[in-house]
Amino acid sequence: MDKLSLVLFFKQYFTTQRSHYQSIRQVLNYRPRNLGLFQLAITHKSANRFSKDQPYNNERLEYLGDAVLNTVVADHLYHLYPYDREGFLTKMRSKIVSRETLNAVAKQMGLEKLIVSRLDGQQGNNVPGNALEALIGAIFLDAGFEKTRKYIQRHLIDKYIDVRKFECLTFDYKSQLIEWSQKNDMDVVFEDVEQASGNPHQPVFVSRVKLHDETLGRGTGHSKKEAQQKAAKEAFDVYIEF
Repeated sequence: MDKLSLVLFFKQYFTTQRSHYQSIRQVLNYRPRNLGLFQLAITHKSANRFSKDQPYNNERLEYLGDAVLNTVVADHLYHLYPYDREGFLTKMRSKIVSRETLNAVAKQMGLEKLIVSRLDGQQGNNVPGNALEALIGAIFLDAGFEKTRKYIQRHLIDKYIDVRKFECLTFDYKSQLIEWSQKNDMDVVFEDVEQASGNPHQPVFVSRVKLHDETLGRGTGHSKKEAQQKAAKEAFDVYIEF
């Protein structure tokens, strides 16, 4: 590579890096110190990127961010509800850190425009929430726990999450359905089947919830848990009054 080509290469490289930095800073309202962490956090595994022959995606950061987010939300709820029992706090935390909630928050933030993915919107319906967790993991590594805690509190909980509204919301339809069946001496069964999706990175599961031989609900998702929740919700909405 001659001198001119080398100069043009680095000029383009730093222009791209500057653009990534500005976009991430604008969407997150956070100034990254280690930009590479945040570029990794927005890279979904479907992008099929590799670094030194190792997969380059956000799954490890998602794992870390999930743990940090759960801790911060648990602490927030512990102080917000000083007289409530552990079971109530656990259910509240589950609702706040659920994929449904995190996907909604990520979309409100405009996170989708940053994500590097080969999935379409329907296939990647949980990708925004997963990326949000990965970005929390990136902030934790970039700035430490205390600054991450303050970021989650100020820029996620206070801005996008009305905690009190979750008190009356039901997300765990499967547990509700099982509880109903036990109270009525019935036995509901979930039957799960994995279908070919044409995309190895995004499997499709179909779940049916049955009472004796009658199908009460059917759901499709990219995990067994998601499919079961959708099937239980259909049974909840159509057949059962709690």
